[in-house]
Amino acid sequence: MRVVSLLPSATEIICGIGLRDSLVGVTHECDFPPDVVGLPVVTASRIPKGLASDEIDTLVSDQLETDSALYSLNEPVLRGLAPDLIVTQALCDVCAVSAGEVNEMACQLPGDVRVVNLEPTCLQDVLDTVLLVGAAAGCTAAAATYHAELCRRVNQVAARTAAAVPALRPRVAILEWLDPIYDGGHWYPELIELAGGTPCFGEQQRPSRRRSWGELMAVAPDVVVVSLCGFDLERTALDIPLLTGRSGYGMLPATVSDQIYMVDGNSYFSRPGPRLVDSLEILANLLHPEIHPLPQGMMGAVKIPNTP
Repeated sequence: MRVVSLLPSATEIICGIGLRDSLVGVTHECDFPPDVVGLPVVTASRIPKGLASDEIDTLVSDQLETDSALYSLNEPVLRGLAPDLIVTQALCDVCAVSAGEVNEMACQLPGDVRVVNLEPTCLQDVLDTVLLVGAAAGCTAAAATYHAELCRRVNQVAARTAAAVPALRPRVAILEWLDPIYDGGHWYPELIELAGGTPCFGEQQRPSRRRSWGELMAVAPDVVVVSLCGFDLERTALDIPLLTGRSGYGMLPATVSDQIYMVDGNSYFSRPGPRLVDSLEILANLLHPEIHPLPQGMMGAVKIPNTP
């Protein structure tokens, strides 16, 4: 089988269930496992590099309003790869090539090309995409084993939280963007609850939402986690002044108690793949290190210095 992945999370799933050798094409954003980086790339971003966060937000908003594509699909490369299976998504046009464009192009490719759309909106959905990809690729047994191990880790965190975390839990805000501010949607509130916190913005399974600075001040978070969509730690660090420089930042309970953190949103929290379980373990360790040890070799959250 020849598989093309149009999602970094799908690439991780495909490799996780033992199909690395079947993977023939990836996106420009696929970076894990590291050995996929040299594979043929079938997508490109139309967002120029080097833009500030507010410029990215404006560009994305304008393009979505006009139904303009944020990403391009390289048809000649895709056609040359002759895939049997294409794994893509239909959840978010900001995250990848649109599902409609992929389906249309698949119909033009030779042979019987199957397209699988992943649309997870909660943690269980994310875990179940492993089974979906496994079924499409004809390796259900390996997918079931991988799925069971991911579920075991989630259940382990949930059990520790239920047994040892007090009823009064810290109020947690995870921010997916800083200029303008967006809170984390979809699976973020669920991760917070499983890790032993109370989400400040508690609507599960809905997209991230733009918030005013006044709204964030009003919910008075005890803990703030900066998890910028598509940004690694190095890029996230450049945007931290957009938070710490705001009027009233020093009055946030999280600032007063020195509980402001940043994490690698690109690799973990905003990528709906197997490492969303890592994200849960990182968050649980951040909130309750006394009961949730950080797994060996995993990098935890980085505390932002208290400099209001």
